[in-house]
Amino acid sequence: MALQEDFEAAAEAVHQMTKRPSNEEFLKMYAMFKQAKFGDNDTPKPKMLANIKDKKKWEFWMNLKGKSQEDAMKEYIEFTQGLIAKYT
Repeated sequence: MALQEDFEAAAEAVHQMTKRPSNEEFLKMYAMFKQAKFGDNDTPKPKMLANIKDKKKWEFWMNLKGKSQEDAMKEYIEFTQGLIAKYT
């Protein structure tokens, strides 16, 4: 299976989890997904009064700046496999 197909399968498989990952695990998974799908975060930083969750999502994605989309896909696949095993 090609990397893109493996990535899409992993993104679909996370819906099998019966328990929610920790906030940190969720944010890491979110950031890796966004980096893999869209590359570097070029969205404006959320305002000071923005939702804390949105700020954290932005920060986690921003921390992956410079990582290739291919590397982010590989890391996402590996990370989500661990989460699925842990939370299913």
